[in-house]
Amino acid sequence: MPKMKSKKSASKRFVVRPGGSIKRGQAFKRHILTKKTTKTKRQLRGSAEVAKSDVKSVRAMLPYA
Repeated sequence: MPKMKSKKSASKRFVVRPGGSIKRGQAFKRHILTKKTTKTKRQLRGSAEVAKSDVKSVRAMLPYA
């Protein structure tokens, strides 16, 4: 039986933490930043956790994570 492949795009976007939760980058902070307020840009810093409704599909994309 061959190994299962992970979706490479998903492996670049998500990191599974030791506790099992999945870390993701924050969206809406790459460009068109001039019209966003300083407060909005500050709150988009750092990473976030994948929503509970999306965890199942992310785990399917990363079989060995």
